[in-house]
Amino acid sequence: MRRVLLAIMFAAQPGLAETAIAARTIPARAMISADDVISTPDSVPGGAKTDDAIGQEARVTMFRGQPVLIANLVTPALVQRNQPVRLHYRSGGLTISAEGRSLDRAALGETVRALTSSRSIVTGQVLRDGSVQISAND
Repeated sequence: MRRVLLAIMFAAQPGLAETAIAARTIPARAMISADDVISTPDSVPGGAKTDDAIGQEARVTMFRGQPVLIANLVTPALVQRNQPVRLHYRSGGLTISAEGRSLDRAALGETVRALTSSRSIVTGQVLRDGSVQISAND
């Protein structure tokens, strides 16, 4: 029965592209590398292409042989919860930088809350280098 179900899932469907299949068990929050996935010419609705899956983070654990679904991929987090981060505030010609501690997990461009050394909570956007640009309205 399981083989029949897998055969139906991987049956070629017109108009759909190739699908990435987990080559090994990929734990949640792991970054997907080229060694983690194999490509199949068959298509699965909602399946990610191999090139689209590589470099993304697994939102849930994916087991060997399972198709990699787009819904199970997220942009990799640059900032982890409780991680020290550099905080930047800019207004006109004034620039203030300080150390803080992230209260959330966030990827590039996402909003994250951070605790300052004075125990104030500020909100900002994660930058490419993992630092946080503080919003002007905090």
